[in-house]
Amino acid sequence: MSRGDGGFGDPDFGGGDYDGPDLGDPDFEEQVSGRRDDGDELPEGEGPVLAPDEAAEDAVLRHVLDAVRGGDTPDVVPASSSVAGFAEFLAVEAVLDKRWPETRMEPSLDRIADLVELLGDPQRGYPVVHLTGTNGKTSTARMVDALLSEIGLRTGRYTSPHLQSATERINIDNRPITPERYVEVYRDVAPFVDLVDARSRESGNEVPLSKFEVLTAMGFAAFADAPVEAGIVEVGLGGRWDATNVVDGTVAVITPIGLDHAEYLGTDILGIAREKAGIIKPGAVAVLAAQDKAVAEVLIERCVEVGAQVAREGAEFGVRDREIAVGGQRMVLQGLSGSYDEVFLPLHGEHQASNAALALAAVEALTGAGPKSPLDPDAVRAAFAGVRSPGQLERVAAGADVATVLVDAAHNPHGARALAGALTTEFRFTRLIAVVAVMRDKDVRGILAELEPVVAEIVVTTNSSSRTMDPDELGALAVSVFGSDRVSVEPVLAQAIEQARELAEEEGASGAGVVVTGSVVTAGEARRLFGLEPA
Repeated sequence: MSRGDGGFGDPDFGGGDYDGPDLGDPDFEEQVSGRRDDGDELPEGEGPVLAPDEAAEDAVLRHVLDAVRGGDTPDVVPASSSVAGFAEFLAVEAVLDKRWPETRMEPSLDRIADLVELLGDPQRGYPVVHLTGTNGKTSTARMVDALLSEIGLRTGRYTSPHLQSATERINIDNRPITPERYVEVYRDVAPFVDLVDARSRESGNEVPLSKFEVLTAMGFAAFADAPVEAGIVEVGLGGRWDATNVVDGTVAVITPIGLDHAEYLGTDILGIAREKAGIIKPGAVAVLAAQDKAVAEVLIERCVEVGAQVAREGAEFGVRDREIAVGGQRMVLQGLSGSYDEVFLPLHGEHQASNAALALAAVEALTGAGPKSPLDPDAVRAAFAGVRSPGQLERVAAGADVATVLVDAAHNPHGARALAGALTTEFRFTRLIAVVAVMRDKDVRGILAELEPVVAEIVVTTNSSSRTMDPDELGALAVSVFGSDRVSVEPVLAQAIEQARELAEEEGASGAGVVVTGSVVTAGEARRLFGLEPA
């Protein structure tokens, strides 16, 4: 399956030619289901391919996965899925991967607007919290989801990229949809996708709907079908021209803005801010994270332009106090409706505390909570206490006799700086080794420079993305930052992690740690190596 690394324009979707099974091909349906298209059983000797015994199912799964991905080590079937259901999901992914990948974009909302109109504008059936920014979007979206769920609303959450499976992108009731449901939603929207593509060709526009546009419509349709009472929608890239911007967010959340995706957004941070400000719609409430002064001014200008209300971190809301606690941090949050104390968040880092304040203010704005009608403090505490953010300083291995292994999806200098700060202030490692695999189109030197002060050594490696930086090239860059005596090169991620654990434990396992980082793809593949399911 395709995986991402940092948003629309960044995930490593395959594109290109595909010669595997077509989901719409009756022959493929027969192979998977053991029935002809008309529902009749296949004659003896022709099927079904999926025999009831487990060995036959595994053989079919290997066959389908190899046909779809061409790989030697297919993914493990999720515990919640059947073999046939997962095979169909992979076939849908392969069909979608024939479309424009998320590394290609055209600044237009026309195609996605046409698609959602044909679907009945499902994105207008529920109020939406719309999020953009450079880092922290997905964590904040998860916190918003947790809060809304805890106060009794049925939620739909659409985020990108995913760590391990595309199903992570579409969540109902704070849980990813199943591979089987993913297939169902795709089948529901596919005829309308074909119609939009046909219209484009007839009008002389040869640009078809991209994979991200189709996934976005799938998310909106799944939410309407559930139905949900509130949507949480994270942009892929930028804001103004992002496919998600066909929503009119009741609340627009903008996390800290920095430089990333320079090949798409450029290096003008004020220009980037203007693009991201495009999600602030007339009459909305804009919930703004603390920003550089010039960036904040751009965002405020947009709010004035469209008549949006403004809530600013550090003014109308924020973190009043925080202290490190076992397994996370304890906070006092100042919301729009009052102060909430004794809030435990099982995530690490000052940046996650700020994300929590953003999420709280967004939910207060969406629900109309105010000083006379604040949110239930116990509900707020319960929601934050249950938040999970996979791939965000996530502990995937620990024990008295082994090094602790953490996974973090930091993929730009801003994210690496937050990671380094949390590793320094919230952990007490006596020896910490980094395992790093990055995309070659990132500010790699900037990432390495942020990590250098906090790790003893670095093991550079690769992930499965076609955009991953060559390990020898990455090693040379790392030597220029760390020095040759602190750098090792191991091209295989699993072996790099094992090597890092050995290096960390050279002086004993007590206080030894490993952090695997550099990319969302790297984080997702590390999670899989440690047997963790998509979440």
